[in-house]
Amino acid sequence: MKAKLRSFCAAAGMGMVFFGFAHAAGEEVPPTPNGIALPKGYKDWRMIASSHRTDNQSLRVILGNGTAVTAARKGKTDPWPEGTMLAKLVWKDRMHPQWQDATVPGKLLHAEFMIRDSRKFSATGGWGFARWVGMEQKPYGDDASFAQECFGCHQAAKETDHVFTVPAEIP
Repeated sequence: MKAKLRSFCAAAGMGMVFFGFAHAAGEEVPPTPNGIALPKGYKDWRMIASSHRTDNQSLRVILGNGTAVTAARKGKTDPWPEGTMLAKLVWKDRMHPQWQDATVPGKLLHAEFMIRDSRKFSATGGWGFARWVGMEQKPYGDDASFAQECFGCHQAAKETDHVFTVPAEIP
């Protein structure tokens, strides 16, 4: 348990450091093919949860805007409220060089976002999907249909409003 907690803390802390260097000052990140812009200020959002995927050996830190954090803390996520924005920062696993039992963030794989707007994104369960790949923050997808790919995976989480994130309990 302690190793998992340390990994989680390392992921959360390192995520903000690693992702902060993505683009030079003033350089704009292009929107995704479905028109979603990288949410401004997301680097200052609060943590809602973390996850570790064993199938592709990746660490994830899930952040939320104020609406999402309030909903998560109050257990009001069924459904998540309009205006919710969730960010998932994803890194490849790597072992800590001085502590082999700890898994820490390696290479940044991507940053993905879910935006709750039931009217605008009715074709994808009320969620807008966006992803930027690598430190270059290259928009994911060849055209707007990539969102259907995201929604297809999120159908498995239909019972939880198409969201896989399980908010972490905080005393």
